[in-house]
Amino acid sequence: MKHTSWEKSRELYEESKKYLLEGVGSSFHKCAEEEFAMYYDHGKGARLWDADGNEYIDYTMGFGPMILGYAHDKVNAAVAKQLERSSHYSAPTAELGQLAKKMCEIIPCAEKVVFQSSGTEADMYAFRVARAYTGRDKMIKFEGHYHGWADEQNLNFVTDDSKYFGARNNPWKIYNVPGQRKASSDDVVIVPWNDLEVLEQAILKNDNQIAGIIMEPSMFDEGPIPPQPGYLEGVRELCNKYGIVLIFDEVFTGFRMALGGAQEYFGVTPDIAVFAKAIAGGFCMSAVAGKNEIMESGATFSGCFNGNPIATAAGLATLEELQKEGVYEKFQKLGDMFVEGMTELGKKHGIKLYAYMMGSLGGVVFGVDRPCVDVRDYIDNADIKFYNKVYFKAREYGMRLSYRRGRILLCTEHTEEDIKETIDRFDKIFAELAE
Repeated sequence: MKHTSWEKSRELYEESKKYLLEGVGSSFHKCAEEEFAMYYDHGKGARLWDADGNEYIDYTMGFGPMILGYAHDKVNAAVAKQLERSSHYSAPTAELGQLAKKMCEIIPCAEKVVFQSSGTEADMYAFRVARAYTGRDKMIKFEGHYHGWADEQNLNFVTDDSKYFGARNNPWKIYNVPGQRKASSDDVVIVPWNDLEVLEQAILKNDNQIAGIIMEPSMFDEGPIPPQPGYLEGVRELCNKYGIVLIFDEVFTGFRMALGGAQEYFGVTPDIAVFAKAIAGGFCMSAVAGKNEIMESGATFSGCFNGNPIATAAGLATLEELQKEGVYEKFQKLGDMFVEGMTELGKKHGIKLYAYMMGSLGGVVFGVDRPCVDVRDYIDNADIKFYNKVYFKAREYGMRLSYRRGRILLCTEHTEEDIKETIDRFDKIFAELAE
């Protein structure tokens, strides 16, 4: 049965706007084309229920954190147990040391770990560590990659026309939000992704000034766009050659593509890496993990809620579940089912699309039948307007997707039946849009 009524969400949104800025908790909670934000009431496993009682198979997973699904029993139990001992001390606990040790055992680049509370904070700290270690100031960031909403990092993320990026070998800076202090990004160099030649040109142009190169090792915030074969290895070699700190922003990919993140999946080890989202199964925690020599460069790491005991308990429970046998094999099996199903639907309905899954992360892009090379390629050739039509139709058919971005995120509670049902619903959506 199709969902057609969201009156409760509309009412809550209109009432909340009187007191809550824009009626939402984050700019990601409502897209420009929506009349009102969707308000959700509860979730369990791979399903969500909105304020009107409509049920959804969810493929956003809270924008990434809910890798075990909603209201996971083991995570809830661990948090409840810790709550009896207090939610906060602003001091380390034995469990925090255990979590750090477990991460060092799991993540290829991890020899030391620093905890923060959000991905943005962790990215800011990664910038600081790279600069402290090298004694240099400049950082290279790629077009379309997202590293948080801080002034220095929120650049060249989203645009509706690739011409606003400027020349490939000398891109302009795009400031994404009002109020950004432009001078804060003076030391950030913008480069298109998946292009080793242009990257090395940028390094040479800024001779001996580049402290670090930061990237999503597989691009998921806008796209999604995987690295081309050999690209990550090439960037690793350039960083070795020029003494630059290689930073993987694994806020999305961490624990999702593989237990050890994208660096394990691709077999390329960065110097430091940033983690958040899935690290604590839905609780606020982030981390920077890296090599001893670099992490011990003297950069301070402040924050009242860093490594708080609630998130720590959730993190230990989450990693324990993810370490169980067969978890990632199941993710890939479900992912393969999704890719095969969507590919067949594209042929059936004459819709050009590209679908892929890597672990519990993947996506579907319309208008192309190949992976996009970079965000310029995505903007110029992907049919984003058609995807957005699918996004709204998916809501009617009881599926929650990400607006604009074709991301698909799985959790451990998704089943083969969920995927079959999903493909069946997409079949109906494509048929309806073709009318």
